[in-house]
This record gives sequence, structure tokens and C-alpha cells, in this order.
Amino acid sequence: MADSEMCVRSSRELWTILLGRSALREPAQIEAELDRHWERLLQGLCYYKAPSSSSADKLKADKDVAQPLKDFGLRISKLLGLDQQQSVQILQCYLQEDYRGTRNNLKVVLQDERQSQALLLKIADYYYEERVCHLRCVLLLLTYFQDERHPYRAEYSNCVNKLEKDLVNNYQKQFETLFKAEAPTWETHGNLMTERQVSRWFTQCLREQSLLLEILFLYYAYFEMGPGDLFSFTKMFKEQGFGLRQTNRHLVDKSMDALVDRIGYFSSLILVEGMDIDFLHKCALEDRTEQHQFSNTPDISKEMDQMLLTFGDIPHHGPVLLAWVLLRHTLSPDESSPVIRRIGNMSLQLGVFPYLTTMLQGLGGSGNNCTASTARMCIYGLLSFVITSFEEETLGSQQHLINAACEVLSAPSLAELFWETKPNMGLGMILDSAVGMFPHKTGPLLQLLTALLSDKSTAKKVYTFLDKMSFYTEVYKTKPCDIISREDETLWRRQAPKLIYPLGLGQTNLRMPQGVLGQVVVGEQGYMVRWDYSYSAWTLFTCEIEMLLHVVSTADVIVHCERVKPILDLVHRMISTDWTVSDCLLPLTSRIYMLLQRLTSVINPPVPVIASCVNCLIVLAARMPGKVWSSLHHTGFLPFASSPLTNMVQSISAEGMKAGNYGNLLVLIEQPRGEYAVTIAFLRLITTLVKGQLGSTQNKGLIPCVLLVLKEMLPTYHKWRYNAYGVRERIGCLILELVHAILNLSPDGEASGSTPTLQSLCIYSLANAESGQAVVNIMGVGVDTIDLVLAAQPSSGGSEGPGQILIQTVKLAFSVTNNVIRLKLPSEAVSPLEQALTQHGGHGSNLIAVLAKYIYHKHDPALPRLAIQLLKRLATVAPMSVYACLGSDAAAIRDAFLTRLQSKTEDMRIKVMILEFLTVAVETQPGLIELFLNLEVRDGTEGSKEFLLGEWSCLQVVLDLIDSRQQGKYWCPPLLHRAALAFLHALWQDRRDSAISVLRTKQKFWEHLTTPLFGTLPCPSDSTEPCVLETCAFVMKIIGLEIYYVVSGSLEPSLKEALQRFSSGRRYEYWSQYVKSLVAHVAEAEDEAVRSFSETQMVISAWRTLLILSTSHSDVMQLKEDSVRLKLFMDVLEGTKAALLVPMSVPCLRLGSMMATLLLILLKQWRSVVATAPDILAPLSLILESVLQADQQPMEKTKAKVFSALISALQIQGLNGGEISQLPQLLVSVCETVQDEALALIDSTRHMTQAGDVLEDKDSMETDAVRSVQKDQRDGVCVLALHLAKELCRADQDGEHWVIVMRKVPVLHSVLSVLELSLRSKQNLYFTEAALHLLLTLAHTPQGAAAVAGAGVLQSICLPLLSVYEVPSNGASQGFSRRSQDSPCWPGVYRLSMSLMESLLKTLRYNFINEALDFVGVHQERILQCLNAVRTVQSLVCLDEADHTVGFLLQLSSFCKEWQFHLPQLLRDVQINLCYLCQTCTYLLHSKKMLHHYLQAKNGDALPPGGCAQAAPHTPSKASGGAAGAGGEREEAEQKALLAVQCSLLKILSKTLATLQRFTPDCCQILLDQCMDLAEYRTLFVLSFNTPVFDSDVAPSFGTLLATINVALSMLGEVEKKEPGSLSAVSLGSSEETQALKSLLVFTMENCFYVLVSQAVRCLKDPGIAPRDKQRLKQELSSELSTLLSTLARHFRRGSPSSPASGMLASPQTKPTTPGSKSSQEGQEPFIQLVQAFVRHVQR
Repeated sequence: MADSEMCVRSSRELWTILLGRSALREPAQIEAELDRHWERLLQGLCYYKAPSSSSADKLKADKDVAQPLKDFGLRISKLLGLDQQQSVQILQCYLQEDYRGTRNNLKVVLQDERQSQALLLKIADYYYEERVCHLRCVLLLLTYFQDERHPYRAEYSNCVNKLEKDLVNNYQKQFETLFKAEAPTWETHGNLMTERQVSRWFTQCLREQSLLLEILFLYYAYFEMGPGDLFSFTKMFKEQGFGLRQTNRHLVDKSMDALVDRIGYFSSLILVEGMDIDFLHKCALEDRTEQHQFSNTPDISKEMDQMLLTFGDIPHHGPVLLAWVLLRHTLSPDESSPVIRRIGNMSLQLGVFPYLTTMLQGLGGSGNNCTASTARMCIYGLLSFVITSFEEETLGSQQHLINAACEVLSAPSLAELFWETKPNMGLGMILDSAVGMFPHKTGPLLQLLTALLSDKSTAKKVYTFLDKMSFYTEVYKTKPCDIISREDETLWRRQAPKLIYPLGLGQTNLRMPQGVLGQVVVGEQGYMVRWDYSYSAWTLFTCEIEMLLHVVSTADVIVHCERVKPILDLVHRMISTDWTVSDCLLPLTSRIYMLLQRLTSVINPPVPVIASCVNCLIVLAARMPGKVWSSLHHTGFLPFASSPLTNMVQSISAEGMKAGNYGNLLVLIEQPRGEYAVTIAFLRLITTLVKGQLGSTQNKGLIPCVLLVLKEMLPTYHKWRYNAYGVRERIGCLILELVHAILNLSPDGEASGSTPTLQSLCIYSLANAESGQAVVNIMGVGVDTIDLVLAAQPSSGGSEGPGQILIQTVKLAFSVTNNVIRLKLPSEAVSPLEQALTQHGGHGSNLIAVLAKYIYHKHDPALPRLAIQLLKRLATVAPMSVYACLGSDAAAIRDAFLTRLQSKTEDMRIKVMILEFLTVAVETQPGLIELFLNLEVRDGTEGSKEFLLGEWSCLQVVLDLIDSRQQGKYWCPPLLHRAALAFLHALWQDRRDSAISVLRTKQKFWEHLTTPLFGTLPCPSDSTEPCVLETCAFVMKIIGLEIYYVVSGSLEPSLKEALQRFSSGRRYEYWSQYVKSLVAHVAEAEDEAVRSFSETQMVISAWRTLLILSTSHSDVMQLKEDSVRLKLFMDVLEGTKAALLVPMSVPCLRLGSMMATLLLILLKQWRSVVATAPDILAPLSLILESVLQADQQPMEKTKAKVFSALISALQIQGLNGGEISQLPQLLVSVCETVQDEALALIDSTRHMTQAGDVLEDKDSMETDAVRSVQKDQRDGVCVLALHLAKELCRADQDGEHWVIVMRKVPVLHSVLSVLELSLRSKQNLYFTEAALHLLLTLAHTPQGAAAVAGAGVLQSICLPLLSVYEVPSNGASQGFSRRSQDSPCWPGVYRLSMSLMESLLKTLRYNFINEALDFVGVHQERILQCLNAVRTVQSLVCLDEADHTVGFLLQLSSFCKEWQFHLPQLLRDVQINLCYLCQTCTYLLHSKKMLHHYLQAKNGDALPPGGCAQAAPHTPSKASGGAAGAGGEREEAEQKALLAVQCSLLKILSKTLATLQRFTPDCCQILLDQCMDLAEYRTLFVLSFNTPVFDSDVAPSFGTLLATINVALSMLGEVEKKEPGSLSAVSLGSSEETQALKSLLVFTMENCFYVLVSQAVRCLKDPGIAPRDKQRLKQELSSELSTLLSTLARHFRRGSPSSPASGMLASPQTKPTTPGSKSSQEGQEPFIQLVQAFVRHVQR
């Protein structure tokens, strides 16, 4: 058999396509399908042929079909009596669409007898459904081929034109074949044809008959039937007994009655339609009856007469007989009147009008059921003509006529047609007669008018009709006394006016005036009087309702209820059709509340009237929920709470809740009767009120109602008693609709607070109570049950059968469960609902498996989609393995998922949902995703494993979807492409290496993947498909992850090539420009852009990731050109600016924040590019101003980023060598921010301090930690603003701007206040540090220093600083930490304060001396301790503090006299400690091994990883033990640490000696001035020449100073030789640093010589020293210094620094005041000359 025939499209698939439920939605695609299959549709059921030997031979010869399938095909052929080749075709289609096992499993099934029999029966069912779908396709074409509103009308119409000629003949023959067909038996069809299968076959036979007749009926509704055809149809139907005389009628059982009835209905309708009564009516009106097709066929008419005379025993005959009577009566009234009369009487005896009502109801509602509305059109013509042609009295009961008329009028557009016809014709005559009985009988008229309401125009007509009534009909049993009458009693006149209703004064009433005439007819009931009186029926209705309210508790209530119910039904229909009439109906609608209250509280409440009342309120509630709620609230109808609701537990227990009148009605009346009109209305009312978005107060009032539903109805409704089929499903559906509406309430409609809201109550109840289990049970219905219910429906797939309601209920259950899990608070424990959803039952009984099997459902694509959506949610939140839950069905379900995913005609939304589910499963369901990836392992080279794609791998489908050649095809729309890429991104993000390794090596994978990035996207202002943006974002993210994780050398060549193309194709510039325009679009068109905001955000985020990656992987990403980088950077800057200049828009601020992060990173990483950029400070300043206006909490981080960017920009670009106009404004912005933040910080600090006092110590520390994190952060706005202020002040060197700004904004005072408070409470560390840095910067200039000092810096810092450190009582040095010097810490704050004091003193000199002395006095203990500590702790932190301390003392030493005067003892202590410090440093520098040992012993094994000879080595002093590596690395780390410490010690030593030089007499003075007062200077060094030792008991001596010079000299030698272990190794060969190091060493020697000479002369002149000691001093010094001098001379000859430099010191003004230090470089260094002079002086 030809291959193409084997791949034929199944009828079900064709039907789905024609319905527009598949991926083929374009008219051209529909047309192509119809062109391909129209002949098959024309063949009808004949398309399925009987078995034949030729077909069997062809099948045998076919090589493409596997043998087992051929064999099984023959068994199918035998069972179904179907052509062998078609049997195989059916089998293949079944395996593709409905088979629920795996392909591997199939072999086993075919070989196993029992399993293969079960499969055969399933295929039989599939085959039957195929036949039905085949007919449904034709039915669909006939339904819509003339419907202008249908999108495929033209295509359907073309196809119907092709079918038109032979369709009827074919289908008529098939119908005859079917009703004559003999039932199959086991002898003819094999032993599987059991009784049950025969019954199944017969049901199918009836269903096909009914469908064929439905097709014929619709056909004849559009095309004329010839008289001969009518005769043959009549004959055929008579023979078949209108479906009742089936060949196999012995097989009919109760379940088939509906189908048999349908056959009868359609038989009857086809004959009526064939007589073309509409055309006959038209001919009769226009008096041209000869044009009707039956006017010239007397023979056929006679034969028909004879045949119809034999009718009359089946109700289906009624309409046919009635139509024939009309036809004959109109065309030849004289010729056959006795026959006509007989036939007419027969039709009336058969009860033709009640039959018509039943038939139309049986065909279903006419909403969107074309067959039903066509039938109504047909019967409308019949009824209109009958009523016009015959007297109404002759047609039987008026009520039957009206019922039939109302049923007919429910078809769309017939009501309008009615109002357009003349009132004295057709159905208008029934209306006339009903008016004639009004208001004696209100029912008939109101029933008719209710049916005549279909749209606004008809509503207006009905309202006017009733508003202007001209007759009032009454019945009197006896003649009243207040009238005058004629003798013949045909006319009465009223003698006195009369109030028609016995109501009280002041109430609405009707008043009939005096003198009104009335026509009288005397009948059985008495006198019927028709008064000629005009009134409005609406007033009468109001009076009727008032009367009912009066007689509520009397026996008349039932009679009155019967009168009022039609009124309420009319009002309901009226306001639901045209709301504008509602104001006129206010007198009626406002009385409904009272009616409800009264009627529901009587002993035996009239349920139908109550239901009508509630129905009216539903319509009112849709428009004005607040008013309806407040009025209803007082009626006692709804459940209510007798005590206020306070918490969830009380609410859920329903404690203090009353069921209200409705609750009592449900339990006492409705449940026992099994009829639930009020319950249905109540559920709709509550749903409408909930959807009406009432305020939170009203919503709380609804809680008792919702609780009643959740506690009393949802868990038990399926056990109630029901009289009618389908009501249970309807109630379940309504309950879930209510819950669904509550769960979809927007949060603003729900007030937050401790009391439960409607939504939280619903969530809690469903998650924790039995209502949740009820929802689980609904979801557990399962796909098989739904298929059974659908199969049992007699109609041809309408939209309101029980199957559709069941599907809707299950869909709602999915949605509700999904929302409950989504909205449930995450902190709660696993709820009973989640347990029920995820518990493992027995084989296949757990819910997860049931949910997954909804994938097999084919009728409504939304059902499997919602089931997968719920699975997706469960896979995310529930702690279980979906794979384990699926058990042995896992592979089969996987195959079903992939089959639907692969299908080119499958509904796109299901495919997207499957991919989304798999995307979630990548992260949360490892077992399941492995099942779907289906990778096969193969041993590769060198023992490695290689992965290959399995046959059932989802990756194959995904690869097809991203194939660039498929894009734009109907089966791969953009949404699906996006979903495929989202799945791939999940694989990369979750590092599924096995899958990634297969994908990345696939040919053209990277080329197809990156294709979206090379396309040109539409301008953002055009309405782009947002998913295209997401597609590009996923591609960028995948590329980013690949580049980040894979070593650049191992990247796939194709990816490198793609990146190369990306760069060379100028795509970086394109995307940069596009992202900028996207941001600008969001900024400009806020409302429109918000729709696709998440997609925009995603693209920007992905682009940001790519750019950040490119800063570190520029070689791979081919982003090396500075010009391109500059363009990208400027685009980012402009994008940030565009977004952040709209400070009131939340989306813009979000995007701005993302862009600001990128800007900041690029600023840091592309410094060289930014340096060449045009001025970036101006746009950044604008951004800052805008961001500062948006004073919202979420903006904190963005503000911080903008401040950081400004700091970086200032550091990179400076002020561009000149002035920026924004500087003053920028300073103002920054200072105001600092001011505001500082004030806020004061409040929060005080608050925390108070909170800390209340709590215990431990707690207070914890709260402190938590709270301080909130406010004071390293990257907090306040801290960064201070840093920016510092940079700006540094940039504004002359201070002209900041002085003005600081006068305007008292920022210094605020900062100092917070500083003081922070230091006292030891909080806000980051702020404190930043503030001190700012003050330090200001202190460098005279203006700044004056401002800082004037603001009271000493008061703010001096005393509070004490609380920062604790001086240990025992004088030990534990106060010195060994923690990293880089991380902010309180000791660092102390060091900064010390630097600030030093700087202020240096700048302000005498103006600050008192403050400096105060400071040193307050902190003297710490200062002395610090100088001492160097001996015990050599950590860089400790040395740093010593450095700062000595620096401050150096400045202070310039003011010896003042110091001596104020703090003499401290001065002495400092001098002694400095000498000891000098000794310690020298010793440690001299003995490297000892220092190394100390460092290892003190600092543990972990050593600092580096340090340089810079002002403050900013390297952490501890590294993790693991980082120090093995052997060589460790040694190198130790060496670096050692050098860093040496460097620090050298700086301390140099500053110490410079300070000591101030405490020792001036050399020249002491050498030359004989009368100098030696007592003024103390002796600092002991007269001894021992080398220094590491012992505090040994006093510093001249030996110390000599040793210092020696150490410096040896180090100088090392530096010059560049020895590997020397200090110069640290300086990494930089010549400036080496030079600086040499200068430092020379400076140290210079000061050392100076102190040595000065102290030596002081000793020599001191009379207190023995001459022998002096002699020894001379000798020692003479020899030592001579040796040193010769060594030095050698150094200087080699070209050491000629003049001592002080670049390494914080204080450049500390050059020794050596005589001749400015002398020329010729000859020797001045200090050498000085020493030589001294040596000569000593040797004399």
C-alpha cells in the first residue's frame, strides 16, 4: 500500500483542525485541508469499506508495514468488518493518537492474547469515534457555511458547493443501510463480539443514524427538497417507524432512548422542512401559491394523502401531519377537505403542540447550537402559519400553544422577527389573545413577553407594550352592585370609582374611574368583563408584589405566588437584557428584598418564587454590588456571624455563625426534595458579589456565606439527593466558580490585618479542611470517566452537555488548586491538601499519575493544559518525585507528552505548557527530566562516557523547534520558540552536563541558537510580540553561561564563530542601541510599556550579563575595540539617564536600578575607556538629582549605585582638568543627602540604644546587629554620599564652592553630631569611618581645617573615642587585634581620628595646639600602650596604629614648649617610649629570622598574603589556611608577609627618629653655643654601646643608634643589589618605589646621625657625667662613626639619593634642619659633613 495513504489524517484530527482548535488556524490552511479531504467527506461512511480479498493481498504485499501489525490488522478487520488496509490504517492512527503504552510495550501486547483482546476493543471504540468525527466534520461545514461571523465561512462554503450534488443521495443510502443492517454475531465477527460489544455496536449505529439525519436536516434547511424526494423520505421514515422500528429493535435499552428520540425528531423535522412551509406562507400572502413546488404535483399529493392517513400511532407524526394539512389547505382547499380534516384531527390527538415543545427542549438550548436554532426557525414558520390559517380555538389548549411558542422564540433573532411582523398575523395573534385575558390570567402574557426579550431593542418594545395597556379583564361570579348594564348584559358601566387592590392608604394602587365601560362575555366561570381602561402593567405588577407581601402568612400565598413568579421572571429577563430599564423598574426591584425576607421565613416557603427573587438580585449585583449587599444584609436570607470574627481558627470552626434563612431552606426543603433552584441562584449571587470587588468590610460580611459553601456544601454536595440528571455537576461547577473568583480577587480589594479575609479564609480552608479533599476528588475524576460521559451524550458535541460541565468543573478544580498552592503562605508546614496531592497511592491511584494522564484527553485542549500547569506548580513546591508517582506508566506518559509536542497540528498552548513543565522539572525533578532527556550512554575514547540522543528524547523536539529554518512556520510560532529556549536555558543554568554535552556538539546547534540575535527587531514603540524579546534574552543567557563555565580554549568553534560574526556584524552596537531604545520607550510610554515590562526587564538583564562577562572575557567575546566599548558605555549611561529621569514611575526606577548596576561595573572595569569618554559627570549629576527626588524605600540601592558611579567617575575623569558647572549643584545635592541621612541615623541610633537598654546584654547586641544592618551599611546611601562629598571636596581644591555650600547646608554639624553619638554607642561603624575620611580630606586645606575645627570636631571626637577601645587594666596589650587591616573596624576609626588630629595640627599649627594637647592628654594611655605594643604584636594593624600615633606625635613635637608646660609627665613618658620603640624596631629589622619566628608564633600559621612599601599596605593580613597552598607558595606568602612588616617597621622607625630629633638639642646650637641650657633637654639614650636586645629591661643606648645606622646601611646595600629577600623585592621592580625606599633609608640614617651627634654632645657637655665615661664615649663614637662614614661614602659615590626624601611620610615638613642641607650636590652630603665635623670635634 502506498506510503502516503498510510499517513492519512484521522477524522478526529481533521475535525479538530476544522474547529480551529489546532495549530492550523489560517484560512488558507483550512482551505488546503478541505481541498485534500472533500471527496472523503462526500463519501461519508462509505469511506470505510468492507473487507475484500484484493485488499488483503495488497496488505500482504506491502513491505512498509511490520508483520505483527499486518496480523493484528487482520484481526481488527474481522472484528469490525472493515477493509484490511483501512484496519491497519486505523491501527496506526490509534497508536499515534490514543495508545497508552510505549512502543516497546506494544510487541508484548500483540503477542499476549488477553492484552491484545483488550487492545482490539479499545481500537473498536477508536474506530467508532472516527466514524462519528467523520460525520461531525460535514455537520460543522453545514452549520457555518452561511454564517457571516465565522472566520472560515468562505472556505466552508466552497467545500459545501463541491459536496452539494451527491451528498443527499450518499447519506440517504447510508442511513438506509444502517437501519437495515443486521447485528453482528460471534459467528460472523469472531468470538470478541459478545453481547456487550453488540450493544456497543448498536448504540454506534443509532448515533450514526441520528448524525446522518441531522446532516440531512441542515442540508434541507438551506437547499430545496423536491416533491419526489419528500415522498421517498416519508416512505422511508414510515418504514423505519421514525426510528422506532429498527431492524435490531430488540437491542434497544433505556440508555439508547435519547438517540432513538433524536432519530424521530430529525425524521419529523426533515419532512416539515421539505414541505417548505415558510415559502408556502409567503406565496399565500402574496397570492401566488402556484409557485410552490407542490402546486403542480397532484399525483404525489394524493399518494402522500393516502400514506399520511396511515400515520397517527407515533407522536413524531404530529408535526408532519400538521404541516401537510397546512400545505393541502393552502394549495387546494376544496379538493381534499375531509382528508385534511381527518389528518388535522389526528395531529391534534397526537398532542402536536406539547410534542413540539418537548422536541425543541430535547434538541437542546439554542445558544450556539445551530441544529436547535434551525429547528426552531422551521417550527416558527409552521406555528405562525398554523395560527394565521386556523382559528385559535380549534387548535386545543392555549397554554400548549404558548409553551410551544416560547420554546420557539428562544432562538436568536426570532424575537426581533416577531416584533417586525404585523400584530394580526402569526404568533402576534397568540399575544393578542393573551392580552385579552390580562390581568385575570397574568401567566400566559408574561411567559410570552419573557420569551420575546432578546436584545435592547426588543426590551424597549416589551417595556412600552406593558406600560400602555388599554384593557383590564376581570371575572365576576355574580353581578356586582355598583354597575349599570344593558338588558342583554353585553356592556357594563362603572357607577363609582374603584381601587383595584385592597391595599392601605398611601401605597401604590390602580384606580378605575367612574363611567368606564366594559364588554361582558358570560361563560362557565361567570361574567368575564373587559374594561376599556388604560393603565401601566408595571404599576399593576408592583401592586401584585405588595399584595403578596400582605398575604404571605395566609392560605392565599400559593395563588399569589403563581401570579408573582412570572412577573419576577420577566423583570429578571428585562434587566439582564437591557440595564437602562432598571431605573424604571425600581418600584419592583426594591421590593424584592422584603419579598425574600417574608417568603423565606414562612413554614412552607415557595421555592420557585424565592429562586426568581435571587435571580433578579444576581443581575442587580453585577451592576451595583454595594447596594445589593447592604440591602440583602438586613433580610436575614444570607448566612451571618452573630459575633465578630477575630482569627482564622474561630472563623474556620464557624463558631457563632448562623446559616440564615437560605441555610434552613437548603436543609429543610431543597435537600429532601432533591431540587436546588435556590442553591444554584445563591451560588451565582455570592459569586457575583465577590466579583463585584466590594470593599473589605463587605467582603468580611460574605465570610459566613463562603464558609457555608466550603464547610457544608463542597464536601458533601455529591451525596445529596437529586431528581434531575446534570444538576449535581452544575452545583459543583458553581461552587468552584465561586472559590475561583475569591482566589482571583486582587490584593487591594482585600485589607490586610489580623482578621481573616475572604481569600485567606478560602486558602486556609482548602489547604487544611475537608473542602480541599473534595477538590482533590474532583480532580481525580480522571480522563477515562470524562471520555465515558462525553461518549454517552446523544447530541453532536454541543457546549452545554453534562460532559462539558464536568470538564469545566475539573478545569476549575485545577485552577483553584493551583491558586491555593501559589497563594499559600510559604512558611506553613505541609498542608493536608498538599499531602493529598502528593501522597503515593497504590498502582496509578495517586493524583499525580491521574493529572499526568489528562494528556490523553483530546476533546478540550484546555483540560490537559491546566493539568500540566498544576503538575508544574506541584513539581516546584511539593517535596516529591513526579517520576516515582507515575510508576510503571512513566515511559508511556512521556511518549504521550512528546507525541503531542511533536505533532504539527497540536494546539500551540499545550506545547508551550509541556515545555514550561519540563523547564521547571530540570531544576526540581531530576528523575523525571532524565526520563524525558532519554540519553543513551556509550563508552567513548580513553574510558570517558559519551552521550547520545535516545529515540524518545525531548531534546530532539527542542532542537527541531530552535532550527532557524523552522521559524515562522505555523507549527513553530514565536511563543513556542521562546518556550524551547527557556527549556535549554534551564539545562544550562542547572548544569545538566550530559544533556549540554550532547547539545553543544550537535551540528549547527550554536548557529541555530544564536539566529534570533542576528535578526532585526521592530522598534520598541511598535507593538512587538513580547516573547521575541524573551527569546533573545534566553539566547544571551545561554551564551553567557557557556562562556562563564567553559574554559575559553575548550569552547566550540561554531560558538566562537558565532561570536566573531556578532562582533564583526556590529551586533554589539545594534543591541546596545536597541536596549537603550527599550529603556527610553518604557520611560516615555509608561502605561503601554508596562504590559511587556517583564520581558523588557529580562532582555536588559541578559544584555547586562553579557556585557559584564565581556569585561573579563573580552578575547572570547571579541569585544576589544575601545571605540565599540565607548559606544556601549555611553549607551548604558544614556539608558540609565532615560530611566532614572522619570522618578515617579516604578517600572522606570526598576530598569534604572538594573542599568545603574551595569554602569557601575563598566566604570570599574573599563577605566581606560571611560577616561577618554566625553564628560560623564554632567549626566550622572542629573541622574542623582532625579533619583533623590524619588524618595521611596526601593530607591535606596539605586541611590547608592549612583553615588558609587559618581565617585568612580571623579576618580577616573577628575574634573576634566578644569571646572564643571554642576559642581555647586552636585555639592548641594550630596550635602543635603548627607544631612537628611545623618538626621535619620541619629533617630535610629537613639532608638536602638534605648531598645538596647531595655533588653538584656546579649539580646541588645543581637538587635543592634540586626538593626544596624538595616541602616548603616558599607554601600549604604549615607556612607557613599560621604565618600562622594570627600571626592568632591578633593576635586574642589581651592574650596570656593564647598565653603559656600557648607554655609548653606549645616552638614558638618550634623555629621559631627552623628559621629559623637556613634562613637559613644559604638554603632554605625561604616558611617563613622566615611565621616572621618571626609573630615580628613577637608583638614588638608587651611579653609577646610578651620571649618572642621570651628565646627567643634574635638568635642565630637575626643571623649567619645574612649568608648571605641578598651584599655586593659593590667597594661597588657590585648587591646591590639590581629584582624585584617582592610575591613572596617573600631581600631581603624581610632587610627583615622589620630590622622585627623595630625592633619589638623599640621594645617592649623598654633591655632589647634590646645585641642591637640587635650586629645593627647585624654588618650595618653592608649598612645603609650601602642608605642609599647610593637614589641609584642607585630601585626600590620598594630604597626599601622603605631605609625599613625608616631605621625601625630611628630607633629606635636614641634610644640615641645607648650607640651612641656601642659603635660610634662606625658612628654617624658612619650620620649622614653619612643626611645624604646626605636630600639624595638632596630632589633626586629636587624634580626630577620627572629622577626619571622615571632610572626609565625604570634599570628598562628595563617599569614598575610602580601603587602607593599606604600603608605598603608591595603592587603588583608590574614588569608585562609587553605589559600596558602603547599611548599613554595607558603614560603612565598611568608616572605611577603615578612617584607610587609619590615616595611611598616622602617616607616615607624623613621618617624620615631624624626620625632626624637625634636626632643634633642639642635646640633649646630649645641656645637657652637657654649651657654646653652642643657637642663632643658633630657638625656634620651644611655651611655652604652651594646647592640640592642629584645628586652624591656635594657634601656636604649648609643649602641641602639649605631645599630640603627648599621641596619639602614645594610638594607640600603640590599636594595641596591636587589637581593631576592630584600625589601626591594616587594616593590616589584618599580623604579619610583625603589627610589622612595632608598630615600626613606637615607632619611632614617640622617635623623639617626642627628640624634646621635646631638645626644653625644649633650653627654659630653653634661657636667654630671664622669670624665672617664666621656672619654669612652669619644673613643667608641670616633671608631664606629669613622667606619660608618667610609661605608656611607662608598654608597654615595655609587649615586644613592642625594637628599633625604620624605615622600613616604604622611608629613612632608619633617626634613631635618641640617645646616647646609640645600647645598650643592658636589662634594659630600651635608649630614656626612656634619658627622665628619663631629668626629673631628670628638677626636680633638
